Amino acid sequence: MQTTHQQALETKHAALDRRIADETHRPMPNSAMIADLKRKKLKLKEELSGL
Repeated sequence: MQTTHQQALETKHAALDRRIADETHRPMPNSAMIADLKRKKLKLKEELSGL
């Protein structure tokens, strides 16, 4: 059974995934922003795996 906290983390993880995809498909993607978003996504993934 998923907790509300876990659902919130999964929602944030999916939102970061969409933002990374959107930025990657821009004509001149901001690599610093992509790297930051990926770090945040990894942190969420690690937190999710610990639940």
